[in-house]
Amino acid sequence: MATGRPTQALCPGSLFSGEQGTMAQNLYGPGVRMGNWNEDVYLEEELMKDFLAKKDKGQLLIQRNRRLKENLLRPMQLSISEDGYIHYGDKVMLVNPDHPETEADLFLGGDLSLCMTPDEIKAHLSDELEVPCGLSAAQTKIPVGRNTFTVLCAAGEVTGQVLRYGQNFRLGIAGGFADRMLYLSSDHRTLMKSSKRSWLQEVYLTDEDSYLNCWQAAFPDPQLRLEYEGFPVLANAKLLINHCHTNRGLVAHRHLFLSTYFGKEAEVAAHTYLDSHRVEKPKNHWMLVTGNPRKDSSTMLDLSKRPAEDTRVLEHVAELGTRNAPGAHAFTRPM
Repeated sequence: MATGRPTQALCPGSLFSGEQGTMAQNLYGPGVRMGNWNEDVYLEEELMKDFLAKKDKGQLLIQRNRRLKENLLRPMQLSISEDGYIHYGDKVMLVNPDHPETEADLFLGGDLSLCMTPDEIKAHLSDELEVPCGLSAAQTKIPVGRNTFTVLCAAGEVTGQVLRYGQNFRLGIAGGFADRMLYLSSDHRTLMKSSKRSWLQEVYLTDEDSYLNCWQAAFPDPQLRLEYEGFPVLANAKLLINHCHTNRGLVAHRHLFLSTYFGKEAEVAAHTYLDSHRVEKPKNHWMLVTGNPRKDSSTMLDLSKRPAEDTRVLEHVAELGTRNAPGAHAFTRPM
C-alpha cells in the first residue's frame, strides 16, 4: 500500500497558524487513500469478479442484446410456390405494395413488409421476445427472422394443402428462434388498448392460441370477390387480410411513423378504409410473397417486372370459365 510521508514535522495547532498552516497542504501524497479505502478496494474486486463471471456465462446486457438482434436479423429462406398458390406451411413475407399516399405529404415509400418490433427499452435488457410483441411496416425486401411468417392451419387443415379465399388461417412467426412461435392477433380496441399513433384497433403478436389469431384472405376486387370465394389464394398477388373476430382489415399507415429498435418505420393496425365506391384503399392491400426459384436468397419482389395484376386476374377468370363451361370436365380444385 502506498503511504504518504509528512514533508515537515508540525507542532500541535500549527495547522491554524501562519506559514506552517500552508505546509499542511503537502501533508499527504497523491497516492494516499482517504476514508474507507480497504472496503473500496474489496468492493472493486468483487465487482470485477461479478463482471467476469457474467461475461463468461453470456449474461451481460450487451451480449443478450446482441443475441436478440442476431436472431431477428437472421437470413431466412422463403418457400417457393411451384403451382402459383399459397399452401399451409409456406414461409412468406407480408408486403404492402408501393402506392402513392394522397392523404399526407410525408410517408414511407416503396414496398413495406410486416415486421415484428420488440419494445426498444426491453430489447436492450433481454435476449428473449416479449409477449405481446409489437408490429410495424419496414422498407425491407430481404427475408429475415423478423419479417418471415408461416401460414398455419386454423381448423384441422393438413400442411401442404392450398389456402383458399374465405378460409380461416393463422400467421405465425418465430423471429429467428427455433423453439418459439408467436401468432398475429388482434382484438377490439378499448380505452386502455389501441394502436400507438392512430388509436385504432391494435395488431400484435402473442403466444396464446385462440380465435383472435384467425384471419381470412379476400380478393381485392369486390365485383369478383364472391366468384373467388373458396378458390386457391394466388401467390405474390394483391389480396385483403381480414380479422375473423372483428372483421377489420390489416392496414399499413405509411404516414404514421414509429421510432423502433431498428429505426423509423410505419404503424400497422386493423381497420378497413373504403373509398367513395366502397372499395378498399391500397393501404389495405397485401401480398403473400414467396421465394424466387432463380436465386437462393431472393424473393419474387426481386423480379425486374412483376406480372400485371389485372392480366393475372383475367387469365384466372378465363380459366375458371373454361373449366365450368357446358361440356367441359368437372372442375377440380387443387389440394
